[in-house]
Amino acid sequence: MIPFVDLRRQYQDLKADIDAAVGHVLETGQFVLGPEVEAFEREFAAACAADSGIAVNSGTSALHLALLAAGVGPGDEVITVPFTFVATTAAIGYTGARPVFVDIDPATFTMDVTLIEAAITSRTKAILPVHLYGHPADMDPIIAIAARHGLTVIEDACQAHGALYKGRPVGALGDAGCFSFYPGKNLGAYGEGGIVVTNRSDWTRDIRMLRDWGQDRKYHHVLKGYNYRMEGLQGAILRVKLRRLREWTDARRAHGAAYNRLLAGSGVESPKEADYARHVFHVYAVRTTDRVSLERTLHAHGVSSGIHYPVPVHLQPAYADLGYRAGDFPESERAAAEVLSLPMFPELTATQIEQVAAAVKQESYAA
Repeated sequence: MIPFVDLRRQYQDLKADIDAAVGHVLETGQFVLGPEVEAFEREFAAACAADSGIAVNSGTSALHLALLAAGVGPGDEVITVPFTFVATTAAIGYTGARPVFVDIDPATFTMDVTLIEAAITSRTKAILPVHLYGHPADMDPIIAIAARHGLTVIEDACQAHGALYKGRPVGALGDAGCFSFYPGKNLGAYGEGGIVVTNRSDWTRDIRMLRDWGQDRKYHHVLKGYNYRMEGLQGAILRVKLRRLREWTDARRAHGAAYNRLLAGSGVESPKEADYARHVFHVYAVRTTDRVSLERTLHAHGVSSGIHYPVPVHLQPAYADLGYRAGDFPESERAAAEVLSLPMFPELTATQIEQVAAAVKQESYAA
């Protein structure tokens, strides 16, 4: 079976360095925050061309704290998209604010910038675009709209480590950017992890306090904070892996190009890359109007696949209270019904990619 991701192969490649980094943390006893996390914060922020990074225990925590730093709270509205992992919406809900959805651009699966201004009300506080699958949202129009209306922009970059927008790294294009280091991400920890990157020094100070019980020094709690601290082990592991991110990104892009070439004329629609974007292919999602059949064919040929995501957030039972209905966001709903993710990880071989493409071309998908 060709796996959807293969984290074990990556560990075997890094084993000596990872084991040494883990051993160092065990020897020094810096298990929560500490020098390895601080060093990783500096190194990852530099990779994003950001002034600072604040490491936390998940991408969801990063989104939550960035929204709090923006002053988002009960009664406010935050504009985002319904075609995303549920964490984007959940983090808005944690603040007490209301998520307000706009539909996606069907070519890139990211926020349709032409729909944003119609969604703005007197209660709107922030815009939260999602760089879904590793493809950047069109940030310049979003930032311009935010400036006209006095809003903040927080990037959900949880799937977009190393992605570029007009040659600039995502994450620090708006007021802040949030990344996840869930194990399967392009830069994955060996457990949960996340980070906020920002050029706003006032946000940096507040987020550092909020992640650590709101204290500015031990047992002095300035804010009502959270236990969102990154573990020292994850900081040490991520430092090792960050050194390979560019190489892994290049591999993912090469795999994406190979898939594009091999699947041309197959009947499935391959991912698009906008002129402004450098896609990092966290997910290589094709579109097909007969997903069930394609999924069955892949499985019969020993190919794993995934669906990211089968139900848009506005149709999830947990968010029925928002009052949205089927048909409100047709492009999100169509994407949710059509996307299927093919195996994608840096260690994927050319032979495996050819096998996946050959399987896709079976049945009615042949040209």
